[in-house]
Amino acid sequence: MKVTIVTGASGNLGQAVVKKFLAEGFYVTGTIVPHDTVTIDIKDKNFETVIADLANEDASAGFVSTVIEKYGQIDAAVLTVGGFAMGKIADTKTSDITKQYKLNFETAYNVARPVFNQMMKQGSGRIFLIGSQPGSDMRNSKGKVAYGLAKSLIFRLAELMNDEAKGHNVVTTVVVPSTIDTPQNRQSMPGADFSKWVKAEAIADNIYYYCTPAAAVIREPIIKVYNNA
Repeated sequence: MKVTIVTGASGNLGQAVVKKFLAEGFYVTGTIVPHDTVTIDIKDKNFETVIADLANEDASAGFVSTVIEKYGQIDAAVLTVGGFAMGKIADTKTSDITKQYKLNFETAYNVARPVFNQMMKQGSGRIFLIGSQPGSDMRNSKGKVAYGLAKSLIFRLAELMNDEAKGHNVVTTVVVPSTIDTPQNRQSMPGADFSKWVKAEAIADNIYYYCTPAAAVIREPIIKVYNNA
């Protein structure tokens, strides 16, 4: 039985990833934030949730250690925690950038680093980081300065980890979605063409594919799941 970690398990994408990996026979440990108000309606003997403050480096490392102690391995980690903010350069202070950095980069790095170390020891593993179109190219970050800068580091981190893992069966993937079709996004953009958006389930399917033997030879992937956006 294989083991995966999903951070942000109560989110729309997080829940879709949890369900997909459970359906494929994985043990899944999902993180939720302290005082999370979202209910996860997933009942499965192979699924457990852990309350973890991923902005805290020690708490994140402790969480990863408990998974390793219980299962002895981590085969995949899908790190979905993050957040969005608008703001042009004129309106963006250093404190705004720091907030987005902590939310989008530190929460990923605090889990990715101990997971990466474990995967290097065991000789295999797949890490999935959630990028964004603004983070992939600063020309897409107009009006989203702090968010774009923070997300750009996700791509740099993947490059560093893949370079360090050369010669090993450990791969870090950046998943870049367009607008995800969620109830929240539909409510905030009621006039949009929802058919052009990408469903969380489709993203989860693609993430899982990169964990299968069919994708075993792929290295340094960036998955752009845009649908028709």
